[in-house]
Amino acid sequence: METPKNISGRDAIWREELRNAMSAKERSAIARTVMPQFDPKERIKSNVEVNIGLTEEAARKEATRCLDCPNPGCITGCPVNIDIPGFIKNIQRGDLEAAAEILKQTSALPAVCGRVCPQEKQCESKCIYLKMGKEAVAIGYLERFAADKALEKDSQGKAKGHASLNEERQRKVAVIGSGPAGLSFAGQMASHGFKVHVFEALHEIGGVLKYGIPEFRLPNSIVDAELDNLRAKGVEFHPNIVIGKTLTVEQLIADGFEGVFIGSGAGLPRFMDIPGENLIGVLSSNEYLTRVNLMGAGREGMATPVLTPKRVMVVGGGNTAMDSVRTAIRMGAEEAVLVYRRSEDEMPARLEERIHAKEEGAIFMTLHNPLEYLGDEKGRLTAVRLQRMELGEPDASGRRSPVPVEGDIVELSIEMAIVSVGVSPNPLVPSSVEGLEVSRKGTVVTDDNLKTSIQGLYAGGDIVRGGATVILAMGDGRKAANRMAAQLSDDVKNFSH
Repeated sequence: METPKNISGRDAIWREELRNAMSAKERSAIARTVMPQFDPKERIKSNVEVNIGLTEEAARKEATRCLDCPNPGCITGCPVNIDIPGFIKNIQRGDLEAAAEILKQTSALPAVCGRVCPQEKQCESKCIYLKMGKEAVAIGYLERFAADKALEKDSQGKAKGHASLNEERQRKVAVIGSGPAGLSFAGQMASHGFKVHVFEALHEIGGVLKYGIPEFRLPNSIVDAELDNLRAKGVEFHPNIVIGKTLTVEQLIADGFEGVFIGSGAGLPRFMDIPGENLIGVLSSNEYLTRVNLMGAGREGMATPVLTPKRVMVVGGGNTAMDSVRTAIRMGAEEAVLVYRRSEDEMPARLEERIHAKEEGAIFMTLHNPLEYLGDEKGRLTAVRLQRMELGEPDASGRRSPVPVEGDIVELSIEMAIVSVGVSPNPLVPSSVEGLEVSRKGTVVTDDNLKTSIQGLYAGGDIVRGGATVILAMGDGRKAANRMAAQLSDDVKNFSH
């Protein structure tokens, strides 16, 4: 087999030895590992993480399945181009530190990505095993395993922050928002030797990783450990600062920040503009998940209010909809119905999330769409009228368009409706920057290098893409940092001449 490109001679030797130790036929005969999970009946009683994680034995066995292809398609499927065979083969030979280092070269948040990235649509979708009619290598499970082992080691021996790093650095850049795009940008710019200051509007650092994704899918302790790694690189975080209100971009530039990255996300919820949306009990998934995840609603000693009804409906078919319906079950809902206007095959949510939701008792009511919410004399939600749908021709996204079945309407008794039909970019920052080009959808317009219409101002993630995935936002942050670092370095060279 040809030696893969871009690996050192020493690495090529041991990787060749691993390939020769077992034939491709023997490797492909190994069954894909199964992720151990907590029992559904038990896990819905708390926010315990559903997936337990692989043992080292299971991880090394799964890593052995990887054929270490000469032209690995999995890398092309990764938005941040992780050397996937490289980290996997290090797991196989038991060098977990080397595996983690490879991940860190291109990913600022590997333990996060190993949990929430849609690997089945990205890296794993390019695995050669699929062409052989077999299951792809469990890249996401292995990424989580290697990253978690590194975090365990870090917690045992590494200092949690090195302020001296920033004291030594003279040039500084600002980051607006501490979500995936902002954190990826911050880590990469710190690696380039810049002082990095991240400004977050909320009281907790982490953006959507903290307020949007429940702990049963992504524990806060994992996010906090990844943040500690960034602090150790010299990144400084400033919560409770609303750029556009507390501070302006102009003030940041006046304060000596040579570059600014906008990663303020897409936190503006969308509704369906149907009758009854103002009734008590109709709310967005953003509000619901933020109250529960970030504000501790429903937990002992926490004052944040949230409804805890017995009959809940969630509208939508994405990961956020799955998070919402599963959260409602943990908050005491006896009947949690997920209503989606297409069939389950068209749902954008990850298959694993759909399976987990069903295991936990969620009822899927596909090919239905809300028409109107009904309430009582006190303005409280009591029911919803649903239009039955059927699938017509494919739309621009390739999914078959839902078409109403004339006259087929049902009424569902509910006490709370959580609307999860998409989000729009947060308008606060863009609207506060004079001259910044914004699209009709409210996204910040950038060029291929993620530069905006304002000199020194870059943007990425959901504020540019609209709602997207964590790993795509991270890819934007990394790319923007590399481009900004190159531009600022060129500016210094040009000035010196």
